[in-house]
Amino acid sequence: MKKVLLHICCGVCAFASIEKLKKEGFLVEALFFNPNIQPEDEYQRRIRAARVVARTTGINLIEAQYCVDDWLDICKTYSHQKEGGRRCSLCYEFRLRKTFEVSCAQGIDYFTTTLTISPHKNSPAIAAIGKQVGNDKFLPFDFKKEGGFLKTIEAAKKLNLHRQNYCGCIYSQKH
Repeated sequence: MKKVLLHICCGVCAFASIEKLKKEGFLVEALFFNPNIQPEDEYQRRIRAARVVARTTGINLIEAQYCVDDWLDICKTYSHQKEGGRRCSLCYEFRLRKTFEVSCAQGIDYFTTTLTISPHKNSPAIAAIGKQVGNDKFLPFDFKKEGGFLKTIEAAKKLNLHRQNYCGCIYSQKH
């Protein structure tokens, strides 16, 4: 059975993604690497939700270091932009690059991300970044298809998970 490392942006977004990957025959492991999430108390709420999802779905969750200063160094130049611009592309690349590195270090065959489940995210752009970072090791799933977003919201409500109202970065809160 092939393994996939799923980058989880938050617990809420993970349910349908994990279900889809398992239906496709993958053994799923997850990575929580989101130094874009601020303030830190919001980060803590989201990682707790990711832990609940991992336990509920029976997958292993790898928790990467919260390196917000590294993220700020990469993205602060574009702080004035609205969500969806260059800052977001750099943020996706930063997180997908880490996911690729962890997948290689752990001997995991493929990697992908829950970012594509959001109706607010540009899935083709995320797929292009994933392919740029990891070539054929990146699986370009668009998890919002086939009702994925609605399925994951329903599952999150059942578990009473924290749901955020912004992508996570301090700049997206301002715009």
